[in-house]
Amino acid sequence: MKLTRKLVLAKAKASDLESVKKLNCWGCNLTDISIFSQMPSIEVLTLSVNNIASLSALAGCQSLSELYLRRNMIPTLSELCHLRPLTRLRVLWLAENPCCGTDPSRYRLTVLRCLPRLQKLDNQVVTDEEVALALMEGDEVSTPTGNIHSQLPNNGLPDAETENDPLNYNMEETNKIREELGMKPLSRDKFSSLSSPSTMEKPTMKKTHILDAVLLLLRDLDEEELHVVHTATQNRLQTYTLDSGDGPRSSSQKTAEIQH
Repeated sequence: MKLTRKLVLAKAKASDLESVKKLNCWGCNLTDISIFSQMPSIEVLTLSVNNIASLSALAGCQSLSELYLRRNMIPTLSELCHLRPLTRLRVLWLAENPCCGTDPSRYRLTVLRCLPRLQKLDNQVVTDEEVALALMEGDEVSTPTGNIHSQLPNNGLPDAETENDPLNYNMEETNKIREELGMKPLSRDKFSSLSSPSTMEKPTMKKTHILDAVLLLLRDLDEEELHVVHTATQNRLQTYTLDSGDGPRSSSQKTAEIQH
């Protein structure tokens, strides 16, 4: 069943789609929710107990803060990539969907790696420690076909040249991390203006590119997001300490090298 404009207005008791902030479509046998591409102002959305398989229509709902999708037909966690741009999303109920699999712990870590801003998942509060662990151990969610990265232009460069271009490589690494944090990707021009000349002149190993990408990301993070990064970094450093007898000393040396 397709969710129509008429049905939305009737349920919300509204005169136009733009004014609808909350909508409850629990148990309506819905399969098509494309109408939400016309509802960027929706804030709380209940779609539990339906037959929804795709979340692509929700990608533009920038005001969405609560989303209830329990007992639908979401096939894979890749669909969560459509929710990454929703920076205000704090509550998600996704339980009892095919994408949840048979390993609850792995499922939860993977969802939180994809959507680290969540404060409650499946009616359970999300902790900072849990998000930090998810960023390190959660599975990386693959991007559905037709996602924004596949649509990014090459600015006239041939494919081979673009692939080997250090600026393009750094940009892809940066945008990959930005996407996981629910941030908008940087354009090639914007990335070039943010990158330092020394970074662009000496591209070498992949880890160097990733470090450059992380340092660029820090400029755009707010206090809450920086706190998540800080917790994840501390936990990561602790693993090095446990794995190596001289871990603390090595970590201090690396920190000093970066600062200088």
